[in-house]
Amino acid sequence: MRKQSFRQFVSLLLISCLFTGCASNPTLSYLGNAQLTDYRADAERIAYPDSCEVPPESATFANPPRNVRDRNHDEAWDMPLAEAIHLALLNNKIVRTSSRTATGAIAAGSAGGTSTSTIVSSPQAVASVYDPAIQETGVLFGSRGVESALSEFDTQFTTSMVWGRDEQIQNNLFLAGGIPDGATLQSDTAQMQAELSKVQANGGQLSLSHLVNYNYNNSPGNLFPSVYTGNVQLGYRLPMWAGSGTEFTRIAGPVSENITGIGGVSQGVVIARINNDITIADFEIQVRNMIKDVEDIYWNLYLAYRRYDAEVVARNSALRTWREVKSKFEVGARGGSAADEAQAREQYFDAKARAEVELNNIYSMELELRRMLGLPVNDGRIIRPSDVPITAEFIPDWYVALAEALTRRTELRRQKWNIKSLDLQLIAAENLANPRLDFVSAYQVNMFGDNLFGNNDNDSVGTAQGLNSAYERLTQGSQTGWQLGFQFSMPLGLRRTLAQVRNIELRLAQARELLATQEVDISHELANGFQALNLNYQTAQTRFNQGRAAHLQLQAFEAEYKVGTKTLDLLLQAQTRLARAQIEYYSAIIEYTKSITNIQFRKGTLLEYNNIHLAEGAWSPEAYEEALRRAWARSYAFESDLMHSEPAPFVNDGRVMGPVEFTSEAVNLPGPANGSESMEIPLTDPNGIVPPPPAPPLDRELEGAGSSDFSEPVPALPPAEGSYDGDVSIDWNADFDEEQAKALFETESDQETAGYEKVNFSDAPVIDSGY
Repeated sequence: MRKQSFRQFVSLLLISCLFTGCASNPTLSYLGNAQLTDYRADAERIAYPDSCEVPPESATFANPPRNVRDRNHDEAWDMPLAEAIHLALLNNKIVRTSSRTATGAIAAGSAGGTSTSTIVSSPQAVASVYDPAIQETGVLFGSRGVESALSEFDTQFTTSMVWGRDEQIQNNLFLAGGIPDGATLQSDTAQMQAELSKVQANGGQLSLSHLVNYNYNNSPGNLFPSVYTGNVQLGYRLPMWAGSGTEFTRIAGPVSENITGIGGVSQGVVIARINNDITIADFEIQVRNMIKDVEDIYWNLYLAYRRYDAEVVARNSALRTWREVKSKFEVGARGGSAADEAQAREQYFDAKARAEVELNNIYSMELELRRMLGLPVNDGRIIRPSDVPITAEFIPDWYVALAEALTRRTELRRQKWNIKSLDLQLIAAENLANPRLDFVSAYQVNMFGDNLFGNNDNDSVGTAQGLNSAYERLTQGSQTGWQLGFQFSMPLGLRRTLAQVRNIELRLAQARELLATQEVDISHELANGFQALNLNYQTAQTRFNQGRAAHLQLQAFEAEYKVGTKTLDLLLQAQTRLARAQIEYYSAIIEYTKSITNIQFRKGTLLEYNNIHLAEGAWSPEAYEEALRRAWARSYAFESDLMHSEPAPFVNDGRVMGPVEFTSEAVNLPGPANGSESMEIPLTDPNGIVPPPPAPPLDRELEGAGSSDFSEPVPALPPAEGSYDGDVSIDWNADFDEEQAKALFETESDQETAGYEKVNFSDAPVIDSGY
């Protein structure tokens, strides 16, 4: 009967479920009136976060940018290069890079396309002052910091408290402990566990645990209706084969209990510290690149001023020629035809357009320098470089520079840290490529009692042992237990661990090959820098000769045009060539100055050359006190021949990793085969390049450009006399003798410095005679 009723119930349930699944949604009616507010016809849409981040004042309250149509006379900010570098370091917590080309040139009137700075387009790829600290505090797998790696050795405390009750009908008299058939066995349980465990540096795990069990049941066969049992246990586990030793634990971290669950060999304290050093190297590289960009843009801005000055001179010269031809045209004199007047006018407007383009380049380059320095777009002042380019001949020693580059380039230091990390990981991986054999041991003191605590030993049954208090029996220590032995496990074949060893071996071989290739490329980069240095210096001399010749040619054409032996077009071409010669001369000088910076950049000494050093922020006073206390404690410790470091120390504060001997013909590589004593590599004196005193402020660059000539798109007549006061910055009339050569290409200091020699211009011809 019961089975039939159950079948009927199940059938009705299945039928109701079937009809429910096939029915359509019912029509619902609601009380009152409401507006539809929570309906959305799409699952994804553009959303904006509710953020309270306020933009900085330098971005929101900046003045409009300068342009060629705005002729405001802003205050000139004469800025030395040292101040520019200082502002870049002071204002930029996010490291900036230049968006300009190598020469800093931009297309006139260009809208810029779709390119944008890396900070805007890929902010996650930009370095910042926070990167070392972020790495130091990292907790994720593969990017753990030192603190996270050290946390594996923190003492762990775990505890639990669980209560329970169970009621079961008994079917067997003997198995139920004397409870009649069909009666209910009732039991109340409770369990408390607490444990302290700590992993040691050698991979061993020490634990101290306490267990208390409470059990009550109504079985008549029990001595006590309720009883407390448990123990206090001291356990120790030590890896003996795979994952054993202090060296492995410091490299890879504590080994997992199951060898098949390998999580990697790069989670230890030593690897975390190396990762910190790699992050610092990455940050140093980005800071160095930023300083290089700041210097290049600074000199590009200086060149933009000089180019503008040359174009203003050419424009004024074309203006004077137009006036003269216009005057002749009005009186019908010789050389004043309509064609000559139109040609002179076209030459003037061409020169005027070139001057406008160069003025815009000043504004654009000044804006880029402001971005690199973390300054607002316009603060009412226009930056004007006050330092002058280097004109002293710089003759660095190739072998010293090459040795510096191969020992001081940050990229090589970073790669060497990567190799050291892989070296240590290989040691740990080879350690894991063994079976797992652990020594295990435990010792415990057991407890038993009718009650957990008690004032005396008299229990309710009156046993001779006195089982009233469980903790009383625990403190007596009469019931103990221990275990001692070994646990062995291994995956047959060890394919995963052996594959890990082979993988690290291949990565290590790749890293070493990359280091060798980097060193070769760095030598080539330095060689290109040496070639550019000599080329730009020689070009500067040649461009000066070209400018002198162009100036003499212009003077000759002007005299011959006045007497009618030369045509106007030759005179106008001579004016243009003189302007080009001035620009090319200053371009060569700027490129020469940038070449010296590039040599420092390729050697890895650019930051030191600019007196820039990286340092961490200040710690709390308590941290310094604790470090000092431990330092004094170690200072008074006794030396022991039995003590050693695992792994062996691998940090060298010096930059020379072996004996290096320098000769005039070759460089001996480090190694015992050379048989030479170690020699400290001499460093180039950063004070060796002494620039000449700053030139007078270039007041004419922007002051002379404020006439009404620029306010009129196409003037009908030439502007009045005196509209421009620009003049030639180089005295082309002077002979190119030794004194002028020293003024142009040498410093005023007679002090000889290591690696530098003064050029002897008396041995070189003034004008090249050809090949």
